[in-house]
Amino acid sequence: MKAVVLFVALVVLGCAGHSDRMAPVRSALDARGPREALARLNEELDVDSAEELPEDLGSDDAALLLLDRAMLLQQLGYYKLSSRDLEVCDKQIQLLDFSRNAVDEIGRYMFSDDTGPYRAPAYEKLFVNTMNMVNYLARGDLNGARIEARRLAVMQTYLKQSGNPGEALLGPGSYLAGFTFEKSGRAEEAMRYYDEALAYGDYASLHEPIRRLARKTSYRSPRINRIVEPAPPAAAPAQAPPEAPPQAPLEAKSTQEKPAEEKPADDDSAELLVIMSFGRVPIKIAKRVPIGLALTYAAMYMSPADHARANHLAAQGLVTWVNYPELGKPRGNWDTPGWALDGRWQRLEGAVAIDQEAKRAWDEAKGAVIAAAITRLLTRIVAGEVVRRSANDDIIGILLSLGTQATMTALDTPDTRSWELLPARMAFGRMRLPPGKYWVDLEARGTRRLVQVTLPPKSYQVLNLTALY
Repeated sequence: MKAVVLFVALVVLGCAGHSDRMAPVRSALDARGPREALARLNEELDVDSAEELPEDLGSDDAALLLLDRAMLLQQLGYYKLSSRDLEVCDKQIQLLDFSRNAVDEIGRYMFSDDTGPYRAPAYEKLFVNTMNMVNYLARGDLNGARIEARRLAVMQTYLKQSGNPGEALLGPGSYLAGFTFEKSGRAEEAMRYYDEALAYGDYASLHEPIRRLARKTSYRSPRINRIVEPAPPAAAPAQAPPEAPPQAPLEAKSTQEKPAEEKPADDDSAELLVIMSFGRVPIKIAKRVPIGLALTYAAMYMSPADHARANHLAAQGLVTWVNYPELGKPRGNWDTPGWALDGRWQRLEGAVAIDQEAKRAWDEAKGAVIAAAITRLLTRIVAGEVVRRSANDDIIGILLSLGTQATMTALDTPDTRSWELLPARMAFGRMRLPPGKYWVDLEARGTRRLVQVTLPPKSYQVLNLTALY
């Protein structure tokens, strides 16, 4: 009887997952109640307010819940508190390796009923620093932004060296890091980060800053050169009059090629940067696939012995389905945000589709994830066989074997934990303006922020709008 009670308790425990616990938070956001969502998160963290941190930061879900709270605080404009939460998470959260030889690690951290410290895919770890740069820039704190930029550089190096599928998400962080060092008066570092950003997107708003910085630094690259040194025009037709003065076309070209909006390096103009983050990335859901299809996905990530054993057990009917975590659908990714300056709509660059790149990175890791699920499944079946044989194959042994496998099935569920409130999309708007006062109107996902900014000579202002709907 005690065994039955324990089994039922384990089944109930196995049914509850992180995604289910986060459902009230998501529902509050969907009803456009960010403060209600914040209150729900504080309940999960067992704190009375956002000013408090949980007592046990090392608990299984504390860092993950703080990541979500940080984004809600950013949406509500509490940038200092958001920075604090992100910095705590940066120290607590470790990376999960999705390489082909890391199946055992994936199995240990993704198929254990949401227990154990959360381990993040690289693209989530990357955005801890990116989103914290947003917080610091919105507060005008260049020192804090530089620290986050340097932390980001560590992750950038890891992604490049490991060939991680999340590498495509480096663009926005590099853009913001370049802006940070440009406004800090460090032209060389700014150009290096801008060059990095251009590797992942041709940001038109970077062309003018790069031309300005090129006067202060010798840093060059093929991408920078295409902006700083435009290709010369086509040669004049052979039938051109030979008596034409040779220098006249060059003088005219020089005058025409100078961008109309470009200003002298020593002018008093100011700069406005708009950052807009909206929607939400897909959450993780538990998914079932037939064992045959699962083995097709996982073939490159399994040893020949494990693959053969799985095929043998499938042929005996002992294995029919495999459970693994999959990404669901994003929210709000189809929206078109906008911003206006003194009532006139301005250009907005789509910096990155975080949801699409996250899905691409996850799909590339799918083989290793499913291989880990199959490996765990084989372990469960072997455990059941050991119980059966230890009981001499009698009816009690068979029942114990089935009970062992059923219990492990209940507990061995895919880990659906993820950074659920990471925005789906991120976009930038950028302008150089004469000193003065301006009305700036930001709008995304039905959320509007109207603010008047004062730009002193040679200053900058960063405005942020986060809408997690």
